[in-house]
Amino acid sequence: MKKALVLINMGAARSKDELEVFLRNMFNDENILTIKNSTFRSMIASFIVMTRLNKAWENYEEIGGSSPLHQLTDELIEALQEQLPEYYVTAAMRYTSPFSQTAIARIKEQGIKDVVLFPMYPHYSTTTTKSSVEDFIQKAEDTFNIEVIEPYYDNFSFNKGICDDIIKALGKYNDFHLIFSAHGLPQKVVDKGDPYQEQIEKHVELLKDKLTYYAVNIKSINLAYQSKVGPMKWLTPSLDDMLKHFKGEKVLIYPIAFTIDNSETVFELEIEYRELAEKLGIKEYRVAPCLNSNATFVEAIKEIVQ
Repeated sequence: MKKALVLINMGAARSKDELEVFLRNMFNDENILTIKNSTFRSMIASFIVMTRLNKAWENYEEIGGSSPLHQLTDELIEALQEQLPEYYVTAAMRYTSPFSQTAIARIKEQGIKDVVLFPMYPHYSTTTTKSSVEDFIQKAEDTFNIEVIEPYYDNFSFNKGICDDIIKALGKYNDFHLIFSAHGLPQKVVDKGDPYQEQIEKHVELLKDKLTYYAVNIKSINLAYQSKVGPMKWLTPSLDDMLKHFKGEKVLIYPIAFTIDNSETVFELEIEYRELAEKLGIKEYRVAPCLNSNATFVEAIKEIVQ
């Protein structure tokens, strides 16, 4: 009997209307905006969407008005379906379509009872994994036998794929500083016991060891956090501050918290932080792509689910 393999992720916008849906759903998520009163949370969410939508859409227009996440996810699903014929492979997004309800309907149509949820987040956080998993389980209403894949940042094949991409991005050069850029979190989320920062730090240490094994000559390996929003304290060091140390140097950014390229890699890292790097006098600034649908990542997922 076939199982279903569901790739769960946040989703992304493909139009201004969908960007509004994304923002509204995200800020109504109690794992993101931790306000217990749903009415008050909805009011705050509406205010945030109203004040941010136009500026956020300007950013999207710079990358062609659409995030690449959905197309790249479709390509990954196609590659996985070929490699895992015993699974029905689909996706469920948290904040934009295809939502959990759509994935659930598709799985029911297949007559499948056993479901494996594969978070496209390699590190666990209440703001990502917990939110997406709970949403799917709640919408499924005890229809399936559900297995959730644990954080896989320490998987050998997964990390081989990351190292291969870093080596490819470096080319023949050995005079780069490598910065692993992770999506930031408010410090208060970590203080409440969220394991994300600890897992990110462990992951960076694993990758340092693996890159040493590959005898890659990198001038320094660093960790920083991107995407800080608002006045509250977020995880440090920020990528803005980290880049200040590398005037006159070459820098390679690897987006360690993402597996699929999205607006935060193709806009924030490739455009916004590139502009900052140029202002700071960084000699050369490169961003490595996420794993997306490359063969090593497909093999890693296959290994993890089997």
